[in-house]
Amino acid sequence: MDFAEHLRLIDERSTAFRAVVAAAPSLDALVPSCPEWTLADLVQHLGEGRRRWAVTVAAGPADAPPPRSAWETTAPADHLGWLAATTRELVDALREAGPDRECWTWWEKAPHTSGAVARHQLQQMAVHTYDAQLTVGAPEPLPASVALDGVDEFLTTCVATSTAWPHEPAVIHYHATEGYGWRVRLSADGAEVSRLSDTATGSDTATGADASATACASDLVLFFYGRIPMDAVKADGDLRVFERLIAWDPSA
Repeated sequence: MDFAEHLRLIDERSTAFRAVVAAAPSLDALVPSCPEWTLADLVQHLGEGRRRWAVTVAAGPADAPPPRSAWETTAPADHLGWLAATTRELVDALREAGPDRECWTWWEKAPHTSGAVARHQLQQMAVHTYDAQLTVGAPEPLPASVALDGVDEFLTTCVATSTAWPHEPAVIHYHATEGYGWRVRLSADGAEVSRLSDTATGSDTATGADASATACASDLVLFFYGRIPMDAVKADGDLRVFERLIAWDPSA
């Protein structure tokens, strides 16, 4: 998926999110997948977060994120118009920067560029759209192309690290039923992510995986973000590895 497609889909997912909010009977409804948040809180988070990343991208190369005063805001009464405006602000900043401009990011291994920000922002929009849909009782799978990109994006952005794995070395395989797979090696050198060349042949035991998870790409992404439990995917092998990875905070 290229940069232009990421921008198009950010706008598309923002439109889908606003449609759910517009149809919701109340913004006071609790979001099941975000404990203690109401739909109003989710609206605030999504709109303010897009402003924060728009300002971050526009600032260019930096060693720290912009101060809160540069992007902090509160959703007005016209929250739908505000959500549309903050998405436009983000997409405009990304389009002006192009995919290769450096900027501050919190991740370690993925590129510190506006292109990587666009890729991550699409996943944020997609997962929070699912949160809103779940709140009104009408959850939908993530679009297939978004989800496949999302599995790779999550692993390379949120998992890959040079921080030492604090347990015995382990290998995890993730298989998307759409025909793609990924390997995560956990060791004293950190977490290394690579693509599996062939997910259709050979057992995980034969290829050296201590644990594996298989599901459609949408369910893998929702599992990664804690939106669905482990038993919603087909997990095999030493499940303690998944539990340890979920609990692990490399920044601690």
